[in-house]
Amino acid sequence: MTMATDIEQVISLALQSKTIAVVGLSRNPAKPSNQIASYLKSHGYHVVPINPATNEDLGEKTYRSLLDLPDHLKRRIDVVDIFRRSEDVPLAVDQAIELHHSYTHPGFVWMQLGIVNEEAAAKARKAGLGVVMDRCMMVESERRRLNVSRPSLPSRTPS
Repeated sequence: MTMATDIEQVISLALQSKTIAVVGLSRNPAKPSNQIASYLKSHGYHVVPINPATNEDLGEKTYRSLLDLPDHLKRRIDVVDIFRRSEDVPLAVDQAIELHHSYTHPGFVWMQLGIVNEEAAAKARKAGLGVVMDRCMMVESERRRLNVSRPSLPSRTPS
């Protein structure tokens, strides 16, 4: 199996999830985290906001961190969707791993478009979590819903 096939399978499995913790969800509706979380919620996902600066977002109680979730939610989180700078990803991944060890959830860590942290990804994979990096959950969901292939990038040849 190729890496591309593996990531496509991980994405498909992650998108079958029901409960998504959105780490770094902004209250600002113009921010991608808010727009994507709103999309996910409107498409049947239960969105759990994680942001220490707010109390409520998208009509849901907001939690300071993954570890501050009540036990019933810790048991239900399927995907941790991260909207934080790449250098801030390890904290969210460490918390996801801690939950995974205690509750067998979440099963996936998703770093949104533009977010890559190879060390955190390797740690999450080693702990048994599926990992997606540098992809948008909304785009991937729509792509599958519309049955559209991911375009391949043209190969560059030296001039």
